[in-house]
Parts: sequence; C-alpha cells; structure tokens
Amino acid sequence: MCLKQIPILPTCPICLCPSDGHHSHNLILYPRGRVGQVRWMQCAPPKLPRWSMTKKPRADDQDTEHGASGVRAVDRAIAILQCFTPDQPALSVIEIQKRVGLSRPTLYRLLQTLAQRDLIQAEGDPQRFRLSHGVMKLSHVWLKGLDVVTIARPVVEGLREATGETAALFRVQEDRGICILECESRHVLSISRGVGDSLSLTQGSTGKAMLAFMDPARQAELLSTVKKGDERAQLEEALGFARRHGYATSHGEIFAGAVAVSAPCFDHRGSVVGSVGLYGPSARIDEQKLLEYSKLVREAGRRISVLSGFQDGEPSATRRVRAD
Repeated sequence: MCLKQIPILPTCPICLCPSDGHHSHNLILYPRGRVGQVRWMQCAPPKLPRWSMTKKPRADDQDTEHGASGVRAVDRAIAILQCFTPDQPALSVIEIQKRVGLSRPTLYRLLQTLAQRDLIQAEGDPQRFRLSHGVMKLSHVWLKGLDVVTIARPVVEGLREATGETAALFRVQEDRGICILECESRHVLSISRGVGDSLSLTQGSTGKAMLAFMDPARQAELLSTVKKGDERAQLEEALGFARRHGYATSHGEIFAGAVAVSAPCFDHRGSVVGSVGLYGPSARIDEQKLLEYSKLVREAGRRISVLSGFQDGEPSATRRVRAD
C-alpha cells in the first residue's frame, strides 16, 4: 500500500467542496486493484496562512469595545470636572493629574475636549485650569427645574415613618418660616401645623434652626425685634446651641404640651433656605427620644441640602462668623 498526497485545485474535483486551494486529499491506493481506484478518501483540513488563524472580531464585539472606551472617557472627563472645589477653583495640570491618575497625553486630550465645550478654560503663566461658563449654563438649567418639595418629599415621609410623629419642611420667607410640606402623624393624638402655616423665625424649633445659620447681619436684624431681657437671652442661648449641635428644640412654644426638634437646610451656595422638623406630644417624646430624633432630623436636613446642590461642609454663614 502506498500513500500519496495530491494537491487540489480551487474547485476540488474529488469532493466538490468549495476550496481556494488550501486543502488536500489523502488517497490510499492498493497495488492489486485497478490503478488509481480509490478505496478510501479523507479530506484534510485546510492549511491557512498564519495571520488568518486569528479570529476576526465581530461587529457587535467591536461596538462593545468602542462603547466601553467611550464610557471610560466620559467617566474620566467627569472626574476632571469634579476636581475643582470652592477652595481650589484653579488647578495646574500636575494637580489635576494627581487627583485623577491619568497619563499626561490622555489628560491633555480630555482637557482640550472639555475646553472646546466651554466646560474648562486655561489661563495664566504657568498655565492653570478652571471651570468655564458652560458649567454655569448646565447649573442654570438644573436650578430652573429644581422643585424642593418634590425632592424633599421622600425624605420627609421617611422621617415620619421612622418616628411615627409629624414631619414637616419649612422655607424662609422674609422674616418668617412657612410650612411647604407636612406628613402628619398617624397617631390618634398628633400635632399638625398644616401647609401654609407661618411663624416668626424667632419662635419654635423650625424658626430657630433657620435663624441660627443666617448671615450675622440678617440674624442681628431679626434679633433686634425681640426686646432685651430674659426672652432675648434665652433665644440667643438657643441659637448658640443650634449652631454648635446642628439642630434646635422647643417645648410648648407653639402648642402647649408639644415637643419639636428641627435642623436647617442649605442651598447650593451654602445659605440656609429652610428647615426640616419633627413635632409631637410630650407624652410620647421624652428627652431620650428627643436626642434620637435630633440625629434623624440632622440627617434629613443634610440629605435635602445635598439634593438641593449643597456640598457637605461648613455653611457659608458659619464660615463668615469664624472669619470675623
């Protein structure tokens, strides 16, 4: 028996399979039989060029890779924009690079793209970068669509569910605090002021929580409306407590037998714009519960402030007091 390998032309005459000449047939010939009679035949696998052994990426695989690359670029660009803070509004390339951890060429490409979109601007020598007016355009759009009642509702409702007491949101309006959202307690014995109710900022925990964090000049103006004496001294002491601890309390100031605790809410500039509070009967809220509830209202005030654009930190009025 002899074994011969016969090369096949582009159209295989033996197996009729489509071929471009890259495969062969192994033919086993028997000497005692008729010459050339094929007793057994096997189509060998094609011998492809080395470069063609690599699997070509499919179109959807390429789209996935390009999409992932695009997402990374967006994430990096956002990280660059978030480097800038009120304390450091201008940064050098080296300072930005340390914060985002990108190579210098990649960082420059992203900075160039952000500058083309008016989100970043370069200035000075040595060169420093700062946010540009395009960021303000985006901020203006966001602020125009901001509805504090809508964003605060889940927080206030959660406060009511966590304590069982009435939770409410107040807003500063000239020299008064006005209730703009209230989630009433489900207890038979409950206290409610109602949406639209307003009171002087010098009264109640909700008013004192706002007054304590106002601009010193405005605060002094409102305090001047209270006659000097024991009442004025008690109010100033309560405001000092609120600034130190982040919340204000009241006992029977609005309703006899009622206890309330409130925390301030700030806007994107760090200015106090309202307060969030809890109130209920003293029969249910003892000093221990009041302390527990103070932590809850502080967290609620912080969450509403962040949703309103406030960056965690010291309110602007408190910074000015420290500076003075």
